[in-house]
Amino acid sequence: MGKGRIEAFSDGVIAIIITIMVLELKAPHGEGLQALIPLIPTLLSYVLSFVYVGIYWNNHHHMFQAVKHVRGGVLWANLHLLFWLSLMPFATGWMDDNDFAMTPVMVYGFILMMCGLAYYILGRMLIQVHGAESDFAHTLGSDRKAWLSVCLYLLAIILAAINPFISLGIYFVVACIWLVPDRRFERMLK
Repeated sequence: MGKGRIEAFSDGVIAIIITIMVLELKAPHGEGLQALIPLIPTLLSYVLSFVYVGIYWNNHHHMFQAVKHVRGGVLWANLHLLFWLSLMPFATGWMDDNDFAMTPVMVYGFILMMCGLAYYILGRMLIQVHGAESDFAHTLGSDRKAWLSVCLYLLAIILAAINPFISLGIYFVVACIWLVPDRRFERMLK
């Protein structure tokens, strides 16, 4: 099967996810800048989630530039990723509504971890389609950065029981690790 439909569908779902997140932002009551102060946690949680969704969209786009074709298993693996990404607005809102309490911060981290695992599974499914010795497989490699991220998410989930803000710091660090698009596929396509 061609890859066009999976790319178009993924782009559409991710656009909807971002739209849902931004619709959760409520305008402050008041006209001065001081009216924004109570919204700072809301804005920060939105920015963090927006960056994460953007990272997945960007890396998904880069990875699919190297994809030649897909099969049914890839479609399901992609839906698995989109499922976890679609929970980002829920987790973001819950975390914000409860002032970054332990359980919502843990759930947010769990969803981030599951997004990371789902992206890893998608990459492995694409390797199966293209073959273990394909350019795609060699470019994707062992994906140590993905495993480091999953381990950091797990650590953050555990540390949320001690201090949720430590966990938020770890989520921020992982986002910074991935902020630069995955250049492996760009180099492959040159």
